[in-house]
Amino acid sequence: MLRYTAMRAGLFVASFVVIWALVYVRILPAGLGSSNLLWVLLLALVISGVLSYVLLRNARESASVQISERVDRTRRAFDAKAGDEDAADDAVRTAQS
Repeated sequence: MLRYTAMRAGLFVASFVVIWALVYVRILPAGLGSSNLLWVLLLALVISGVLSYVLLRNARESASVQISERVDRTRRAFDAKAGDEDAADDAVRTAQS
């Protein structure tokens, strides 16, 4: 999961640098007034999102598998604890009867 997040952040930073350079050399239009940074950030966000969807498919799938395995382990542990609590409650009720 951390690997995928780092790769997404790297794509965003790379997109930001490339777009900033293209705006600096006036290949891409600059924003109006002081909105230039916002323009570059939004464009980098959109481009890095598309690139990550296409380029990071395998990393995203492996991160998804890791997350679902962790959720399954947590769910099994929760169910086991709930079963232990139910057994303890039943033991107390039978002892009181």
